[in-house]
Amino acid sequence: MQTRFTPEQLADPATAHSESILRKCVHCGFCTATCPTYAELGNELDSPRGRIYLIKDMLEKGRPADRETVTHIDRCLSCLSCMTTCPSGVNYMHLVDHARAHIEKTYRRPLFDRLNRALLANILPYPGRFRFALRLARLGKPFAALFAKTAALKPVAAMLELAPSSVPAPSKPEPPAVASPRGRVAILSGCAQSVLDPEINAATVRLLSRFGIEIVTPKNEGCCGALVHHMGREEEALAFARRNIDAWCELIRNGGLDAIIITTSGCGTTIKDYGHMLRLDPAYAEKAALVSSLAKDVTEYLTTLDLPEPSVVTNLEVAYHSACSMQHGQKITREPRQLLTKAGFVVREPREGHLCCGSAGTYNILQPEISRRLRDRKVRNIENTGAVLVATGNIGCITQIASGSKLPVLHTVQLLDWAYGGPKPEAIAHLDFARKRETAPAA
Repeated sequence: MQTRFTPEQLADPATAHSESILRKCVHCGFCTATCPTYAELGNELDSPRGRIYLIKDMLEKGRPADRETVTHIDRCLSCLSCMTTCPSGVNYMHLVDHARAHIEKTYRRPLFDRLNRALLANILPYPGRFRFALRLARLGKPFAALFAKTAALKPVAAMLELAPSSVPAPSKPEPPAVASPRGRVAILSGCAQSVLDPEINAATVRLLSRFGIEIVTPKNEGCCGALVHHMGREEEALAFARRNIDAWCELIRNGGLDAIIITTSGCGTTIKDYGHMLRLDPAYAEKAALVSSLAKDVTEYLTTLDLPEPSVVTNLEVAYHSACSMQHGQKITREPRQLLTKAGFVVREPREGHLCCGSAGTYNILQPEISRRLRDRKVRNIENTGAVLVATGNIGCITQIASGSKLPVLHTVQLLDWAYGGPKPEAIAHLDFARKRETAPAA
């Protein structure tokens, strides 16, 4: 793509980086074939190619974002399916991140939009606030349908509809001491996941400890910054990143780390990008790059271990939903399926597995109508596999799919923990398809 940025514009490192991305685009349109919003809406401006034109025009002319540009950028899920499809290596992720930051700085949103976004940014990344908000949401849940009738209040209705009927008690399992450890890792505590389903990290602690991995807990670790990063609130995102980098680097200095284990793939994609996000910060660039190199999805790390035979044999048919941040953001595709198969599960592949479920961080709140269409499309494809449960690696996907399906939806690591000697997940307690390996008949 030909660009016409001035030397003065290119003196800005963010603009120069975006210009190098724009120049790689050859207008081929392959991205339109795999873009969820284009598949649903059929509007060129709701495709990656269309958004690239809008971003180019906005940045090249050095103008504030306008309503049309904001509308179509806001509809982007940042699922990154276009990056998997693109034959030219266009880094759409960095381009749309820059566009969102520019929008945040130059565009004044309508009042209710500003309030909704401020509410999300000041609640979701903070577990204590989020837990309190979910308790309040139970009081407002009966009014969700009423709020949904007013366009400006639809995000509030979506928040209330997604809020669980009960909130698990706070839980932060203490990792057991491991004699002669095979490795030493930290596990991201996170924000929303630690409130919605603390059992995911508890299962991870049990599983890794059983395999002889020492788990160390950092001080002052918190939200990875992904939620505010995707809303264009760049300084807030970088502040979260710096805080986590400091926490993990302290562990690295005091005994080293083999990996930073992440059990939410949306967080993993962002943490693996810390090196880019902080490349211009002389105090953090090197440390950020180190942290990004150590960041590993839990399934990515497990495939590096020599796993034993599972202690429970199952014939459960599992529909594996590959979260966009996993398959497109981190290019992790084979590992979760291989681990589930080795653990004795029968993995079923839903049609249109490359398409987003519509969760995408805060997307299912800020764009509830498109999100619901994508969710229903995803649920149909999952249920058509005939599987009895769903496995995935992202809390957003778990919440989203569970809101539209009666099938149990579990994190992959919860099934692996069960297969390798952990407790049977409560969500599938009613399914009786397993037997102890020692009682299984010989092949």
